[in-house]
This record gives sequence, C-alpha cells and structure tokens, in this order.
Amino acid sequence: MSLRPRHVAVGLAGLAYLGVSQWLMTRDPPSAWSAVALLAPMLALLAVGAWRAGRRAWAVAAALLAAGLTLQAASGGSMPAERLYLLEHLGVHVTLALVFGSSLGRSEGSLITRLAARVHRSALTPPMIAYTRKVTIAWTAYFATMALLSAILYVAAPFGVWATFANVVTPLALLLMFAGEFVLRYRLHPEFERATMQDAIGAWAQSQRARPTPGDSGSNR
Repeated sequence: MSLRPRHVAVGLAGLAYLGVSQWLMTRDPPSAWSAVALLAPMLALLAVGAWRAGRRAWAVAAALLAAGLTLQAASGGSMPAERLYLLEHLGVHVTLALVFGSSLGRSEGSLITRLAARVHRSALTPPMIAYTRKVTIAWTAYFATMALLSAILYVAAPFGVWATFANVVTPLALLLMFAGEFVLRYRLHPEFERATMQDAIGAWAQSQRARPTPGDSGSNR
C-alpha cells in the first residue's frame, strides 16, 4: 500500500509535535505558556472534528478548555504545567477506555463490531462478531492500562521519565497495538476484506455523524 502525500505530511507533523512536546516538557522551565502551546492546538483540532461530526457540546467544551488554558497562562495561573500535561494524557486515555468499554453492553454491538460492519459493508459472521468484540475489550484494557501507568509514573518517577512515557512510549505502544491487531486479524480471520487505515477513519467519522440521528443504529447493519 503506497502512502499518500497527505498521510506522510500528517505523520511528519505528528513526529514534529511529539519532538516539540518532549523538548518543552523536559528542557524548558515549566511554563503555563508551554502548556498552552502543546495543548491548545490539540483542543482546537478536537473542537473542529467534533463540530464537523455533529458533536456540538464536545466542540464547545474543547474550545472553552483551550480558552481557559490561555486565560490561565495570561493571568499567571496557579496550576503547574506538569499537572496540565498529566490531565491531558489521562483525560484522553480514560475517555477512550470509557468510549470503547461502554460500547460492550450495547445491543447493536461493540464499537469495533460496528466499525467493522461499516468498513466491510457486509454482514459479519458470528466468529467475526466475537473477534471484534474481543478487540474492543483489548482496546479498552489498553487505554485503561496506559492511563494507570501514566498516573503511577507521574507520582513515582521524575517528571522527565513521565514525559518520555507520554511522548515516546505512548505513540509506539499505539502503533504496536494497531500492527499486532492487523496481523492477528488476518491470521485468525482471513475472511475479513483488506481495509486501510483511511477506511477505518472514514467508518469512524460516518458512525459519529450517524449517532445523533434517532433510530439510525440499525441502518448500517
């Protein structure tokens, strides 16, 4: 599969962001403005994505958080920058753990099951449904574990160790999870059609747009 220029650009931008994050967290003196420089762009992207997906409340909340960070820095805010970094890292992973975990009890299927149905646009067999449910459980456990490790390292280790965990170990672990699941999926269930990351992202975006519509949960099954 060939990489598109925009995928390469996004990847390079992501690496640059992680590099800047590590430098600001470990080389610069702790600063509220450093926290704004790192967290505000992420919140802005979240606000735009949530707004496009029809998640108006999430979009407004993200925008307000970005504004609050900026106002705190401008007023010489009292919350340490290290704690803001921790809250961001914990918040992302706890939220994702809740999103994946809460879907396990839904009648229309777990999150990965519903995404797989959208990606492949065909009925899933019982073994495929069971597998995608297990993958949802695995992702729930992964995000919960990363949040727990983040909290433990923040309390028990120097901040530089936590920063390396957040900026280096976290993205590598995420890539390993994606790669491991990809290999396992087609080894255990070769009947799955080959799908790209862009297909998965498109299915996720479609599901987010579809969720606000009452009675739409069964339209793509």
